[in-house]
Amino acid sequence: MTKLFSRFLNDESGATAIEYGLIAALISVALITGATSLGTNIGNTFTALSTKMSTAATTAAQ
Repeated sequence: MTKLFSRFLNDESGATAIEYGLIAALISVALITGATSLGTNIGNTFTALSTKMSTAATTAAQ
């Protein structure tokens, strides 16, 4: 019985799987945050570009 309990305490395979899972979760959160920020910046850039093009077209038509 003590050998079984000792073997159970020394088994770290579950801890390793949990660590890899936490690392994967943190990487996923970082990627989602970066993609959201990048998407917002790209959207703002295209909105500004569209506004400038509309202004230029209106000015050229007059």
